[in-house]
This record gives sequence, structure tokens and C-alpha cells, in this order.
Amino acid sequence: MKCVLNNGFVAALLLLCTLNAAHAEKFTAEVIYVMDGDTVLLLRDNLRIKVRLAEIDAPEITQAFGAKSRQSLAKLVLNKQVHVDSRAEDVYGRLVARIKVGELNVNHEQVKRGMAWEYSRSSNRKVLRALQNDAMKAKRGLWAQSNPIPPRKWRKTHAASRQYYAVKNNLCGSKRYCSQMNGCDEAIFYLSNCNARSLDKNRDGVPCESLCRAKK
Repeated sequence: MKCVLNNGFVAALLLLCTLNAAHAEKFTAEVIYVMDGDTVLLLRDNLRIKVRLAEIDAPEITQAFGAKSRQSLAKLVLNKQVHVDSRAEDVYGRLVARIKVGELNVNHEQVKRGMAWEYSRSSNRKVLRALQNDAMKAKRGLWAQSNPIPPRKWRKTHAASRQYYAVKNNLCGSKRYCSQMNGCDEAIFYLSNCNARSLDKNRDGVPCESLCRAKK
């Protein structure tokens, strides 16, 4: 990353450059959980690391094709050793990275399968846009829909309503502790939709770490 310092922004840019440099590294780790179509949980040296796949944007779990996108990613990476090329850390504390299984670029594969949108400003945009156009023409995955809605637009209209919907339809119940959860899926749902912050005591965005681990 090239950093150009302008008057008035020196401190902020120095911090940004430092953060990105600290997280720009390559390593290998095991995928122990797939949270959605573009977010995974890795285990590296006994530490759990949440990773957001760079340059793509998959449907949200509660959005059309969200579950299928997650299933697609799980088949590609779950319980496998992956090569991680991390680029930065986002505002949610997740590593933003490109992931490979062997020689397969997983980020690209999700777009190729029609399980995610191209969402890049890098030199890879032409490649990703070509993969997306091919998926659109073939009506693969989410492109089989008559009017697929990009996740960034969907989030703007549904972010505030997800919790309301869950509460209104009695989907949350009174559970608030990991001992009450039936599994990682339920824990993630409660944390995301029911404001059950007690499930994420270390505030890393991963609930009930004893549950959200690889199924052997």
C-alpha cells in the first residue's frame, strides 16, 4: 500500500498504513467454521481469526441465496487447510484476505459459481467482472433470480428490521448463555438478531467459541 501524507491527515494516514502493514501477511490455517458466503473462522496457532474474503460480497444469510452461498463456501473450505493472503483489517476487526485451497482461488470461485458479487477496486476487478459476467449469462446461482439485490443495498433496507423481525416472530426466546445454545448456528443467530451480547464475551464477533469450532 502506498501512503501519501497530506497536511491535516498525517496522523490518520500513518495509523492506516501501520494497521494495513501489520495485517498484510501470508499464512496457512484451518477453516473451522463458515459464517456466510464471504466470511470464515480460522484456527491458527490455537487462535480463532475471523476472515472476510476480499473483493467479493455474498448475500446475507437471511437474504435470497444467502444460505446457498454459505453452503457453497463450506464445501470449498470447511475443515481444510487454506492459504491466506491477508490485505488489511476492516472496521469490524476481521482480516480481509484472499484465500486459496491448493491452487484454487476461493474468492474467485464464489463469483464464478454465482454465489457472490464482484466487489473490488483492485487490479483484480477485470478478472472478477469477467467471472461475474459469465455467471450472469449462464444464470448460475443468484443470477437465476429475476432481480437479484446486491448485499450492500439489501443491508441498507434490512439491517434495522432483522432484529425486529426476529423478536416479533418469537424467534429469539429467552436464551442468553452459551450453555443454552444447541450449536454454533443458533449462537450466531442469537448474537446477530437477538442482541445476545453475553454470547460474545471477548467482543471478537464470534459467539460461544466452544461451539463454533470444527466438527470432527
